[in-house]
Amino acid sequence: MRHDGDETLVARARRGDETAFARLVERHYRLIFRIAWRWSRDRSDAEDIAQDVCVKLARAIASFRGEAAFSTWLTRLTINAAKDLVGARARRERDVAALALVPDDRPACETTAEAERESSALWRAVDALPARQRDAMLLVYAEGMKHADAARVLGCRESTLSWHVHQARKTLQRRLRDERDE
Repeated sequence: MRHDGDETLVARARRGDETAFARLVERHYRLIFRIAWRWSRDRSDAEDIAQDVCVKLARAIASFRGEAAFSTWLTRLTINAAKDLVGARARRERDVAALALVPDDRPACETTAEAERESSALWRAVDALPARQRDAMLLVYAEGMKHADAARVLGCRESTLSWHVHQARKTLQRRLRDERDE
């Protein structure tokens, strides 16, 4: 079995090599699904997003210019698909005025329940951030990206990304402190 790098597989996939395309998808599916889950926080939605990304990737691979790493480009494609799905879902929910929290179906002891409340509060606070700050936080903290890599994904300067992270952290600290004090 050949162990080609992404560049080789992309070049072959762009020429119509279905095996190379399948290997790219297989190699990066966990990344796609992880990002989709982080943005949607729903397994079913994450699966839908991942499937959508794979379909879009088949059409879009010809437009990959190699100016960034394939994984960076794929991350951007996945984030856009996730935002599309999450945005469509939010519009539907808003239309029926039924914004509701989906309860976690895992059994919980008191300690787990407390941790779950804190985690839930944090996710709500992250969701409430302005879009660029939310995206920066998710890429840096949830995906573990370096600021430079996250900036490339979001199409901004590293200093701008760092400012978004800084502002988001200040806002989150304030909101979570206020929520605890209530």
